[in-house]
Amino acid sequence: MSPGIRTASILVASGRAMSTELISQALQLQDDFRVVARATSGKDALEAIRTKGVNFVLVTTALSDGPVGGLLLLQKIQEAFPCVKSVLLFEHSEEHLIEAAFRAGAKGVLSLSDAGVDMLRKCVEKVHAGEVWANSAQLVEVLHALSQHAPLRVLNADGARLLTKREEDVVGLVEEGLTNRQIASELRLSEHTIRNNLFRIFDKLGVSTRVELALYAVNRSRPAVPPPDLTSREEEAEGLVENS
Repeated sequence: MSPGIRTASILVASGRAMSTELISQALQLQDDFRVVARATSGKDALEAIRTKGVNFVLVTTALSDGPVGGLLLLQKIQEAFPCVKSVLLFEHSEEHLIEAAFRAGAKGVLSLSDAGVDMLRKCVEKVHAGEVWANSAQLVEVLHALSQHAPLRVLNADGARLLTKREEDVVGLVEEGLTNRQIASELRLSEHTIRNNLFRIFDKLGVSTRVELALYAVNRSRPAVPPPDLTSREEEAEGLVENS
């Protein structure tokens, strides 16, 4: 874990007690992780966050509260404990709920069917450090589902626009999943110019990857988000500036 980042104090929440135990054991082997609480219900999880110093939550889709109890918990965490980072752990049959997870406040999603112990640890480390965790296919799916919104306008405290029109255009194309080469072709600019634009955008918005930029744009430019549609349908690669 990067210097200056405090230890991840983790709550593991799953409807299956055996799952919480296995996940906890895998994480306890990492020096920078401490599993401080386990829970099988949303109520117990919220109480643990309040009393155990939790700053990171790993939650499965299903809790003892019901098959989407984990998503409901994510919403409550976002509302009551916005500084607590969370990751949804899901099965293949639950992939259609990835969009709802990000809407509910998750900073990452991870398939239990595909991820090994090393991938789980890396996911926790990256999200705890402030990054977003999703693979390319998951990100494209989320952005496609959330892309029906007004153009991005980022303002500072005085109401002035932080991004130029060209930078807003670049962000919009990143949000659509285009590579640097494709963005350059679309805007009739060089890839070098697009790369420089992205560095300036990253600096202005305080993000460090394309994944974070795209999700930042979705969250800032769409209207107020309604509660996620938990019945709607719908590894972990970080999108960097050099994605071309």
